[in-house]
Amino acid sequence: MADDRAKLLAEFIEPLRVEPGSKVKLAKDFDPGYKAGFLKKKDAAAVLQAGVGVLAEYQDRLAAQDSWGVLVCLQALDAAGKDGTIRHVMSGVNPQGVRVNSFKVPSAEELDHDYLWRYARRLPGRGEIGIFNRSHYEEVLVVRVHPELLDRQKLPAACKGKGVWERRYREINDWECFLAGNGFKVVKLFLNLSKEEQRIRFLRRVDDADKNWKFSAADARERKYWDDYQAAFSEMLSNTSTGWAPWYVIPADHKWFARICVSAVLARTLMDIDPRYPTVDKAKKEDLAETRSLLEAEAPQGAAADPAKAELAAQAKEEQAAAETKQARKQRKRMKKIRAGLAEAERSKR
Repeated sequence: MADDRAKLLAEFIEPLRVEPGSKVKLAKDFDPGYKAGFLKKKDAAAVLQAGVGVLAEYQDRLAAQDSWGVLVCLQALDAAGKDGTIRHVMSGVNPQGVRVNSFKVPSAEELDHDYLWRYARRLPGRGEIGIFNRSHYEEVLVVRVHPELLDRQKLPAACKGKGVWERRYREINDWECFLAGNGFKVVKLFLNLSKEEQRIRFLRRVDDADKNWKFSAADARERKYWDDYQAAFSEMLSNTSTGWAPWYVIPADHKWFARICVSAVLARTLMDIDPRYPTVDKAKKEDLAETRSLLEAEAPQGAAADPAKAELAAQAKEEQAAAETKQARKQRKRMKKIRAGLAEAERSKR
């Protein structure tokens, strides 16, 4: 069953994956309005719930094994649905095993360090899923579109001349390779929103009083840099989609489909890791058996020694009785049919 699910997920997410080494032209290669023809919006809730169920199952194993960690990098322009995606996709997982970090304008302390420092400080631990809502890729996106931000980083002149972006791509790839080599899977998701859909969502925030708080005039003004961002995203995808940390371009014009895509990528990642619950040695099993005996001996008079075990036995008995009843009904129906056939044959003889 797990192999079948993994195969289906792989086929579903393959069109979203940026092939390492490929040259990406975002507007030409990925359609923000894409939605798989075999999926309908009316089925979205059930499909998403199934994906969330797989995530919950494997996250529990990930935490128990305590060997691998997962870093999810979520990049998008404003109004692409990052917050909503996190809320819906991670709704069924144990919150103790997930940490979300949102990166705003760097503080004075952060600007006194290298550009990866503040991201490295918030990496997930083993057994955890860490989500970067905006990530270290801001350093080759917004900083590239607004070069004045590079000046704020206090770099020596020799470190911010020609080739700075190519160097940063290389440094980011090397850092992610280091993480992958130490047991931390890096999952990179770009929510690809069209300019028209962003305009519509901004207008909804303006028109809906309950959403006014989400609107920022600065976000709307940033639209004049749309083409610059598209070029920066294309360069980023071309240069940083690697075998150890590929990019997935998520069509974001349809929120329901984007959430299904994100859950599918994360579920497939965890299934590839295939974390297992730890097994216990002979000494531990003997200790557990001794503990069981002591706890069963403390059962109050009239109570089951092991209520959970008794409940399972009762449930099994009920299921067996139900199966026998079903079998008896089928048998009665079959016998009735046989008797009717015999009666008809007897009448024919007369």
